[in-house]
Amino acid sequence: MSLRDIPSVSMVLDRIDWKNVNLPREMVVNIIRKELSSTRNSHRQKQNSLTKENILNGILSKIYRLSKSTFTPVINGTGIVLHTGLGRAPISKKLAKEAVNATANYSPVEFNLETGKRGERLNHVSPLINALTGAEDSMIVNNNAAAFMLCLNTLSEGKEVVISRGQLVEIGGSFRIPDIIKKSGGIMREVGTTNRTHLKDYEQAINNNTGCIVFAHTSNYRIEGFTKEVSVEDLKKLGKKKKIPLLVDIGSGALFDLTKFGLPAEPIVKEIIKAGSELVTFSGDKLLGGPQAGIISGKKNLISNIHRNPMYRAMRCDKLTLALMEKILRGYSNGSPSKENLVYKMLITTRKVLHRRGEKLILSIPKDIVNKLNLKIVDSIVEAGSGSLPIKSLESCALQFSPAYIKPTVLAKWFRNHEPPVIGYIKGDIFNIDLKAIDLSQMKALSLAIQKSI
Repeated sequence: MSLRDIPSVSMVLDRIDWKNVNLPREMVVNIIRKELSSTRNSHRQKQNSLTKENILNGILSKIYRLSKSTFTPVINGTGIVLHTGLGRAPISKKLAKEAVNATANYSPVEFNLETGKRGERLNHVSPLINALTGAEDSMIVNNNAAAFMLCLNTLSEGKEVVISRGQLVEIGGSFRIPDIIKKSGGIMREVGTTNRTHLKDYEQAINNNTGCIVFAHTSNYRIEGFTKEVSVEDLKKLGKKKKIPLLVDIGSGALFDLTKFGLPAEPIVKEIIKAGSELVTFSGDKLLGGPQAGIISGKKNLISNIHRNPMYRAMRCDKLTLALMEKILRGYSNGSPSKENLVYKMLITTRKVLHRRGEKLILSIPKDIVNKLNLKIVDSIVEAGSGSLPIKSLESCALQFSPAYIKPTVLAKWFRNHEPPVIGYIKGDIFNIDLKAIDLSQMKALSLAIQKSI
């Protein structure tokens, strides 16, 4: 084949079935040009022996593949309930449908139906957060990093931020507290050492240019052994004495005592506020079980100052996030999450129940497929994910695949490319699909996927 035999852009465009293409025409043209350029380069390097028809079909196949939405329901077989790559907290279809119905057309995001005048978007969620946390006032922004930065910028722009060296954490995605302090306009003042910080370290660091004291909960790791950390209560007393506000970032955002569900203890927002912290920041899409959001709770005058900060407008939440958060918060009507809160539904499901589900699933699959895949149920240990409950592992069980005819990497890729995609993991050269983060409603789809994998 010569360069003249390579199809033109117009030739490919003429072959497209536009009824099956859900892309802007400009994007389609760019795809074609890129693919044809790659084909010409390969031909010049004598690495291409494709026919004109092969080239046409290859480009068309890519266009049709890219026409499918990249957002699709996924079966999470990793065992990690709060999987950042898969959207963290799963939202129940019931709540998601209610939120979409409420916001699909016009909705009173910033309109007071009673007075007929402009309203405040935070009023949809702030009273609920206040009631659940015991705060004087609260607000919500697009994630906890934004919440933390907004607080720092309001309290400490051009001023010093006093924080223990043992709390200068890095969270997933290269989020580092020192970087956030710097970008907020604050000047970081480290005190103590990595493993031990005393109250006197904070006292000696406070001066006329101190903007705030920060206590950052190390939610994704623990330092054990010869350690010392100053409590929120003691920092509050110091802050009150020196007239310096205390900002506490607790990350995961537990609204109640997790131990009553058999889960490890985590700092409770209400207790942190009760201990005297002027401001507390936490995530909406971790242990709270809601959409991506950052919540700020605390003293009314400080929340008012933060709300007036021009940066807030760049960080505020849209109507769908607010609607979803409202639904999630209302589910805490009795102090604990409702059955529609999928995070807790999954976290507290026992290994015994999961094992029973796994057995039922295997019985739904023909025996010859089970044997060929060498499919069995095994006990597993998983993590909550996203830095939540970092020390405590959770009991679970997994479907284990060890067929002789296919490599685990190939099998894992097949499941990822299935419709719906199934995301598992490889451990010890064996492919696994953990059941901890798979909703009961997805088990039938998982069974069908396994049956088609042969």
